[in-house]
Amino acid sequence: EGKDSWRLKRAGAKTVLVTSKGSLAMFADVDKEVRVEELRERYVRDGTDLIIAEGWKSEGYPKVVVVRDHVGEVEVLPEGLLALVSNKPLDQVPGGVPVFHPDDISGLASLIGKRFPLRRGPRA
Repeated sequence: EGKDSWRLKRAGAKTVLVTSKGSLAMFADVDKEVRVEELRERYVRDGTDLIIAEGWKSEGYPKVVVVRDHVGEVEVLPEGLLALVSNKPLDQVPGGVPVFHPDDISGLASLIGKRFPLRRGPRA
C-alpha cells in the first residue's frame, strides 16, 4: 500500500505498467482466466528460469502449498505437491513431502533449485 502504481490500480485503472531500469511489472484486469501457458508464450523470453503462478490448484503443475493457520487445509494433498510451507507443525505428511517454515526461504529455494536446475546454454 502507498505506492503510486498500487493506488492507481485500486482507484480503477484497468492496467498499470511499472518500469525502472532493468525491470518491468504489469497489473491488469482480465476478462477471462489467462492460462499459464498463454502467459509464457506471450511474455516470457529466453533467459527465464522459473515461473511462479498463484492458484491453479487443479492443474498438473508442481505445487508448493502454503498453509497458514488452518492445518486442516492439507487433508487432501494435491497431485504434484513439491513442498508444504507452514507456520504450524504438521504431523503425518504423506509421501515424505518436505515441510518448510515460512522463514526458511533458503531451504525452499534449495529444493526448487534441485528440482528445476538452471539450464546452461541457449533455450528453445
